[in-house]
Amino acid sequence: MMVFPIDSSKAYPVYIVPLAVFAVFTYLGPILQIPHDMVYPAKTIAVAACLVYFYSSYKEDIKINFSGVAMISGILVFIIWVVLEGYYGQNGYSEFNPFQKLQGAGPYTFIFFRLTGAVLVVPIMEELFWRSFALRMLINTDFTSVRLGQFTWFSFLVVSLSFGLAHYRWLPGIIAGMVYALVLYHRKNLFDCILSHATTNLLLGIYVLITRQWTFW
Repeated sequence: MMVFPIDSSKAYPVYIVPLAVFAVFTYLGPILQIPHDMVYPAKTIAVAACLVYFYSSYKEDIKINFSGVAMISGILVFIIWVVLEGYYGQNGYSEFNPFQKLQGAGPYTFIFFRLTGAVLVVPIMEELFWRSFALRMLINTDFTSVRLGQFTWFSFLVVSLSFGLAHYRWLPGIIAGMVYALVLYHRKNLFDCILSHATTNLLLGIYVLITRQWTFW
């Protein structure tokens, strides 16, 4: 139930900049025709640098405490993500097979950054923005005055829908957004959302490497 220690106007960049940096790399890469195997490692490093830089400002949101609820919810989201494949229309498509596109150590270097980014960087970046910032900002623009994990139907539905629509796989994305939010409401600790999200992404990464279904990446 921590309240952010600095005023909202100064806190906004802490939550928005890492996601904005990720988005810039994601969308400018194809426009500038930068190879995907270069873009992903670069944005992983850039976003990680942002998270480290801002850490002192958001660390009070995150109390490290491993919970079975977080991990089980992450497993559930992974199952839903895979099981729903083919039963709905996606709002985009991507596929990058590093073993076809790269040579030598290239595939393994890319997989390292892809897995590291998905498990360690993206969950922190996205949960800070969606579950810590957006959920509270939709309750009160002075979002630091809102307790972490405070519930309203409006913020819950808008953030869950927006989170889902930000992914190609929008349907499981919406469900994932709801599950991660419910974890936050239950535990009142952003770390649980991050752990749940990281569990989903780790299992999905392992699934991709085993099945070679690169479209999930």
